[in-house]
Amino acid sequence: MERPAANDNVNLSAYRPNLPMSVLNGKTSSGGFESDYYQCYGDGSSMTSRPSIALSGYETLDAPPQYDFYANSQAWGRKRRFRPSLYQLHVINFVFLMKLFFIHSCLVVVKILLVCTQIRCMLNIWGVILYLRLPWITAQAGIGMTWVIILLSSTITGITGLSTSAIATNGKVKGGGTYFLISRSLGPELGGSIGLIFAFANAVAVAMHTVGFAETVTDLMREHGAVMVDRTNDIRIIGIITVTALLGISMAGMAWESKAQILFFLVIMVSFASYIVGTIMPASLEKQAKGFFSYNADIFAANFVPDWRGPEGSFFGMFSIFFPSATGILAGANISGDLKNPTVAIPRGTLMAIFWTTFSYLIISATVGSCVVRDASGSLNDTLSPSTPLDACVGLSCQYGWDFTECINNKTCTYGISNYYQSLSMVSAFAPLITAGIFGATLSSALACLVSAPKVFQCLCKDHLYPLIGFFGKGYGKNHEPLRAYLLTYIIAACFIIIAELNAIAPIISNFYLCSYSLINFSCFHASITNSPGWRPSFRFYSKWMSLLCAVICVVIMFLLTWWAALIAIGVVFFLLGYTLYKKPDVNWGSSLQASSYNMALNHCVGLNVVEDHVKNYRPQCLVLTGPPSSRPVLLDLANCFTKDLSLMMCGNVVTVPLEKASSDSHISWLNQRKIKSFYRGVVASDLRCGVNMLLQGAGLGRIKPNVLMIGFKKDWRSESSLAAHNYIEILHDAFDLQYGVCVLRMKEGLDVSRPPQSHGEINQGFDEGQDNINTITPASVSVDLEPQHTTVFQKKQGKKTIDIYWLSDDGGLTLLLPYLLTRRKRWARCKVRVFVGGEADKKDEQKEEVLSLIKKFRLGFQDVEVIPDIYQNPQSEKFLPLHISLSLTSSSLELTLCDLQSLRQIRLNEVLLDYSRDAALIVITMPVGRRDGCPSSLYLAWLDVLSRDLRAPVLMVRGNQESVLTFYCQ
Repeated sequence: MERPAANDNVNLSAYRPNLPMSVLNGKTSSGGFESDYYQCYGDGSSMTSRPSIALSGYETLDAPPQYDFYANSQAWGRKRRFRPSLYQLHVINFVFLMKLFFIHSCLVVVKILLVCTQIRCMLNIWGVILYLRLPWITAQAGIGMTWVIILLSSTITGITGLSTSAIATNGKVKGGGTYFLISRSLGPELGGSIGLIFAFANAVAVAMHTVGFAETVTDLMREHGAVMVDRTNDIRIIGIITVTALLGISMAGMAWESKAQILFFLVIMVSFASYIVGTIMPASLEKQAKGFFSYNADIFAANFVPDWRGPEGSFFGMFSIFFPSATGILAGANISGDLKNPTVAIPRGTLMAIFWTTFSYLIISATVGSCVVRDASGSLNDTLSPSTPLDACVGLSCQYGWDFTECINNKTCTYGISNYYQSLSMVSAFAPLITAGIFGATLSSALACLVSAPKVFQCLCKDHLYPLIGFFGKGYGKNHEPLRAYLLTYIIAACFIIIAELNAIAPIISNFYLCSYSLINFSCFHASITNSPGWRPSFRFYSKWMSLLCAVICVVIMFLLTWWAALIAIGVVFFLLGYTLYKKPDVNWGSSLQASSYNMALNHCVGLNVVEDHVKNYRPQCLVLTGPPSSRPVLLDLANCFTKDLSLMMCGNVVTVPLEKASSDSHISWLNQRKIKSFYRGVVASDLRCGVNMLLQGAGLGRIKPNVLMIGFKKDWRSESSLAAHNYIEILHDAFDLQYGVCVLRMKEGLDVSRPPQSHGEINQGFDEGQDNINTITPASVSVDLEPQHTTVFQKKQGKKTIDIYWLSDDGGLTLLLPYLLTRRKRWARCKVRVFVGGEADKKDEQKEEVLSLIKKFRLGFQDVEVIPDIYQNPQSEKFLPLHISLSLTSSSLELTLCDLQSLRQIRLNEVLLDYSRDAALIVITMPVGRRDGCPSSLYLAWLDVLSRDLRAPVLMVRGNQESVLTFYCQ
């Protein structure tokens, strides 16, 4: 077919091949030209993986010669390559170049995003103080002391920036900014308190920057004769209107806020250029009348030294006003949830922002102090008259032909850097640009703080550390914008805008920011000093000792600025800290406090190895055989009365089937919910006795190990097999062999409150099984859920009942020590302790005085001692029959004969207990000891059974290991 000429107005697109719309639109699909093109290069990769390809006018889709272009078959195992078509080379090359341009643009945008953190920090640092107070601070402190103030502030923020960078690069940073960094490093206790303070400080900072903006607008209005009410109320009105507009921008989303920040940054840069040009330009008469004489060595020398004026005229007074201008370093960290790569952006942006803003502050303070005198009248009529003697003219301006003597002497000068807050505008080449810069700096800082505060507060609300604030944590939209928190920040800012005085708001913020910075530095130091393997920040340029020094300096400066404000800030921190410690939120963030707790616990445990045991330091450290802790709460509650805040308590659980897990988080959760300070230890063993033996020998760490075994009484010993009864008694014998004290608790209503287990095979029977025949060790196939919290008698106040101690045999004093520890608890404090001992009728008074004297030497405070002379009499005959019958079923006549006297004694003791302790709150009695080889297990169980039978009060049978746990010596 003949090809039409180009000038025949023929549409050449009619000759194009029919290609998919995805290709014509520049999109690719499977089998399209792009995949073919990349196949011709052999790797099949997309251009997005080739960002190194540079854009040039020589890019082409042409491919070098390839075997596949000419072959009719495809090599096995390799994708075939195809030669690009003429249409692809001739027409769609433009599409390809556009894609390359898009890739290159994306790389540029990524680089810009890395710098966005720096811009945000710089905008937040460049605020109202830079334009409206830095010249005034230079006049007060002089150039030299102003540089000291700037460098001290920058040192604090610089070290804090290093600490922040270290924390931010020790793992993925989510939303919440400063609060997230501190809370995940130091834990919820300090993190939560500083999160609230920092969010509040940012909300107040919104007010400070807004007041600076409103102050500038008000001054401009007054210069043009426009006044709404008066200066103070005008600032309030303009401030409220401004913060409302900023709220609208913030709630519109981060995209609008970011665009506004870029615009503000450009405006500030232009204003800086206008100011620098203005310092070089020759001074006009109007500017000279206001104190500007361009660069001059004499002005620099005069302004180099301080000239303190007014109530704020001191170094720390100026520092408190200037310091908020250096506090924007966390603006990037506070939007960590919106950053693409916070671990890179936060360190780079924060540190670069500190450097450049510090440099700008130093330059501006030096230049304005070299160009403008402290006092000027602003009147063109105040030129120096030829007839005026030079010695009558006051001030440096006399050298330049101006006489400001009158206003200097009367202190009525309205211009000069000591009096005129708009000095930078006056110096500038074009004053409206400085005004625009003030607007940009104040509004950008206010906007950044208005965004930061809700983000921090939202993260805090979501952690549920404090009540009544969760309402403000709700997010809206795909970015979960905290609209409610925005409104709260707006209300706080509006309240402080009502103050309408910049110099009054700035010191309030300084203390809160210093408190925040102190904790950030302490977080870095604490995380470093604990040597936790989890502390691995990718940012290495920090020093833990510098962080600690900076933390101390921040606290010292807080008190030097305003001691009462420092006390309030620290008081708020400690109040919130105490609340969090009391509530113990269920969070686990792997904080450095956890690592520190481990280090201290480990060091103290190891340190105890070199300390010999002493009777004065004896503590009953209880191994409580509970099975699942929730199954025997009464046993736990009694043991907790002995050990809480005093000594070790460990719950033991024996699992007899290897497939069942011996440890479970649900048990620990149940203990924490019950507020019982105890460890949990589960073991897997072939039988109950073997498992308990493992616990007796292996529980504990170093000298922090159990020395008292607490166990429930086995009520069903008659109905159980002889092997079960034998194993129970052998557990007691094993404890005695290992030098344990033993406590056996019997309750009339039983101990076990667990649900009946499902039938899943044979399980070992436990202790204290009542009518429900419930086991005490975890069955094989029953999952342990978080059980309900049952209220027991040992959780209630006991009132004016009695604790009856039957000190019948000397076991080392454990029978006396345990009741004494009970009386130290509030719920037992009103109970009267009675001590019963056996004796003879004719020596009753002597024996009573002897026991009283001994107890007095022990300093136990027990005053009521009673000697029971008939304790060794024979029991009533009818009471012996049930015991005799039960023993005859399990024991031989020989065994009954050998232990007959001991059996009679237990029966008589039960009669005494029923007579004397019927209404007691608790009965503590010395437990008899049966010889391992001389007393059958069934007989020993019968003794314990008859001794504690038919008593309404709980009975605790106690036997120490025959070593003293009480002493009346001081060493």
